[in-house]
Amino acid sequence: MYGSFAAVYDEFMDNVPYGPWSRKIIELLKKYGIEDGLVLDLCCGTGNMTERLAQAGYDMIGVDSSVEMLQIAEEKKLKTGHDILYLNQDMRTFELYGTVRAIVCVCDSLNYLLSENDLQKVFRLAYNYLDPDGIFIFDMNTLHKYRSELGCRTIAEKRDDCSFIWDNWWDEEQKINEYDLTLFVQTQGSLCRRFDEIHYQKGYEINTVTRRLKEAGFSLLGVKDTDTWGKLTDETGRVTAAARKRECREASES
Repeated sequence: MYGSFAAVYDEFMDNVPYGPWSRKIIELLKKYGIEDGLVLDLCCGTGNMTERLAQAGYDMIGVDSSVEMLQIAEEKKLKTGHDILYLNQDMRTFELYGTVRAIVCVCDSLNYLLSENDLQKVFRLAYNYLDPDGIFIFDMNTLHKYRSELGCRTIAEKRDDCSFIWDNWWDEEQKINEYDLTLFVQTQGSLCRRFDEIHYQKGYEINTVTRRLKEAGFSLLGVKDTDTWGKLTDETGRVTAAARKRECREASES
């Protein structure tokens, strides 16, 4: 999903508070009884969250569809020495060698699923690869964020050796946000190479997400505002949800 952007992804994401964010995720895992064991970081990207969970003592597996992002994650693993298994797979069809105690999916990765059917596929796969009573933690951007914060807005940023222009186009009917991303990466001296990528994300009603979770066999444990870690408001831009695999699945097969 991320190609040329992978090489500068971490540089442009250096304002993301991965430290506090990972501590909140770890608090949630421990709250629901996941103190150690195998944990899957689904859509792990360059391994920023994966590495932090490994540092906390979890046995980590990372899955991502971008070879370029995983190459950077592998480089980090060599530096830290963490025993992390990285797999190049699409989240809609991922396969593991066995079950895991928990699955974590952050950085609005599930918003890249452009249909409810695909969302349901991922939820069912998560259910299948979790231990009994396993925990699934994920976040998603809200409709408010796309409509009021990103939609039809241009964001630009310049760094010493790279810069980007990020155009957003929000389709209210389809509930899809198109990201037109133009990158300029310095190659030699004052010369820059241009890269262009297009990404799409879909906004979902919270009720739709929780309904699909339950249809996949999960019991919803809670939904929080990711930024405040409190109750949802009309201004919430990102939500974090936690769900538990029910021992007796009552999922709809529709």
